[in-house]
Amino acid sequence: MALADGHLPVLPLGADKRPLGNCRNCTGLACGGRPNMKIPGPCVCPWPCHGWAAATTNPHVLASRQWGLAWRRARAIGYHPGGAGVTVVDLDNADAITWARATLPATTTVATTRGEHWIYSGTMRSANKVRPGVDIKSLMAYARWLGPGTGTIAALPPAVLALVEREESTPVRAAVDSSTPTRWDRHVATGCRHTPAFVQTGLERGLDNIRAHPEQGAGTAAYGAARFLAARHTACPGPCGLDGIAEDLIAAAIAVGVPAPYARRCVTNGMNAALGAAA
Repeated sequence: MALADGHLPVLPLGADKRPLGNCRNCTGLACGGRPNMKIPGPCVCPWPCHGWAAATTNPHVLASRQWGLAWRRARAIGYHPGGAGVTVVDLDNADAITWARATLPATTTVATTRGEHWIYSGTMRSANKVRPGVDIKSLMAYARWLGPGTGTIAALPPAVLALVEREESTPVRAAVDSSTPTRWDRHVATGCRHTPAFVQTGLERGLDNIRAHPEQGAGTAAYGAARFLAARHTACPGPCGLDGIAEDLIAAAIAVGVPAPYARRCVTNGMNAALGAAA
């Protein structure tokens, strides 16, 4: 409540430092998504669904029964940097910190488990792996709250903006590391009959197929992967956490140059096609 009073939109995170996952009605974006997501939807779910998009400063929401139950399960507090008007430069290791100290202006710094968060005033597009050990968290992203940090906050510098511009102009090709951890969460997928290894293997095959189409066809590959993976879960009692799988497929398609709205539409349609056929 104190963070929200300070205009910081917050949300509960689990022991794995991720959002707690969607409720049954929001799984697989069946609800259409929230109005503040990249592709706006009608969802007004009272639960903290859709990760960063659910982050809020509303005291009535934060103290509601649904959020109260979520807070009891939470092991950390997350926040939406973009909603607070800031950008977090997430430095994951000592080499990244050394680079930041030599390249970026000093600003508010927060110690993390593996490195540091450098926080700047101003917002921008979020992006992962803009350089070794460096992620950008601002719009449409969340970060862990680890304290107010030290130092005076500085304005978002051109050097940070340039990191994402370079990342946008150089699409990731098929040689990209395919071992990215899935957002699929066994704690959320309580009704899934599959093992984590089975889910991970199927997802990695889908991601590899998308990444194998850097020039053309990645949207079709994303649709096919989504439909194939969703079909594997039609016999599960649910929920199966397919929204996490969908976000991984969307991210892979965007990484090889598919426009974000089209990537999301391909994956959503693929999921819906499999689930609709099963129904």
